[in-house]
Amino acid sequence: MQNATLWRALLGVEKTVVEGVEYEEDEGVLLARVRPTRRASSRCGRCGRRSPWYDRGEGRRRWRALDLGTIPVWLEADAPRVNCGEHGPTVRAVPWARHAAGHTRVFDEQVAWLATQCSKSAVTELMRIAWRTVGAIITRVWADVDARCDRLAGLRRIGIDEISYKKGHKYLMVVVDHDARRLVWAAPGRTSATVGEFFDLLGEGRCAQITHVSADGADFIETIVAARCPNAVRVADPFHVVKWATDALDEVRREAWNDARALARKEPKRRRGRPRADAPPRPGSERAKALKGARYSLWKNPENLSENQQVKLAWIASTDPKLYRAYLLKEALRVIFTMPHDAAGEALDRWISWARRCRIPAFVKLQKGIVKHRARILAAIEHNLSNGLIESTNTKIRLITRIAFGFKSVEALIALAMLSLGGHRPVLPGRK
Repeated sequence: MQNATLWRALLGVEKTVVEGVEYEEDEGVLLARVRPTRRASSRCGRCGRRSPWYDRGEGRRRWRALDLGTIPVWLEADAPRVNCGEHGPTVRAVPWARHAAGHTRVFDEQVAWLATQCSKSAVTELMRIAWRTVGAIITRVWADVDARCDRLAGLRRIGIDEISYKKGHKYLMVVVDHDARRLVWAAPGRTSATVGEFFDLLGEGRCAQITHVSADGADFIETIVAARCPNAVRVADPFHVVKWATDALDEVRREAWNDARALARKEPKRRRGRPRADAPPRPGSERAKALKGARYSLWKNPENLSENQQVKLAWIASTDPKLYRAYLLKEALRVIFTMPHDAAGEALDRWISWARRCRIPAFVKLQKGIVKHRARILAAIEHNLSNGLIESTNTKIRLITRIAFGFKSVEALIALAMLSLGGHRPVLPGRK
């Protein structure tokens, strides 16, 4: 093997002429002087088209390459500009690095792989770069991956949801593919215009191929989906529907607790220490204290209650009929999602009738929302579809958000999420 071939393999470069390699003792780095081959030279750095020479640019420049053992490696080459017919004067493309990048392609690929597999400190320490630089590299790598593949091809059943990624009401809209079980799109924002960006990217023809769309019932999502995918079955997420009932139940519990606290304020105060045997009872204080610990007894499914929580629930049933009735309404709505589709429709209508007559304002208001989303709730039961996948994806994005703290832009966060969850994980250089 010739020295030039060996050095190209060690440096991880192709279509490149290695003119010379030397070790700079003062800086402690290995410097390789390189240039593109004749066929790879004189191309625009943006589009890759052959273009005439323009000027020498800013002279020679360096690119960081993968270390050789413990020694940092840099590539050095001329960086003239060419006159592209589309982009004008542009720095010449080089085969070993992306346009406007300060690192080689193999360096970028290794950093991207490490970012999806390792901790923040491990990546920065091993590669000797700042975490913000990692964000820029990930953005470049994902841009290349996105240009090579069609991530929106073959979409039929999708889920749409939003997730907060930063304080100050900063949100990402997220779309997943239920069939491939992967993240296919994410963008900053939480408006109908943001959802519209996804369908604009999808195109009218592919929008017509969407058969099912699951969402959390947000009006701004429903409006756009109805307009852009009129033939798709719109599905209400069972988890969010039951959460609505749980929130209504918690509102009733807080009302009962506040009433007990108001009664306790009117009761005579006791001194510190053990109360006297003839001290008057304080039913309001005792009731408020008991209700404060009843939250999980009301929230959890009956089969998951501990013995103490079962006792607490039995106490609520015997002492507060209104709160217990609210609990039964929540449980009845939850059970409907376990029924066959034929029985679920009748059961849901009975639940709506019961909630309408229950004289509990929170559930009277809730039944109006259930009536509004009735068709989508039954569609979720019929097609056995939920937002469980997208909720799982959101949980992973929250973890990625913590890892990505310090990135300069939200685009870097989206790039890391797409590389990790979009089915296009980076591969280490030299691996297949």
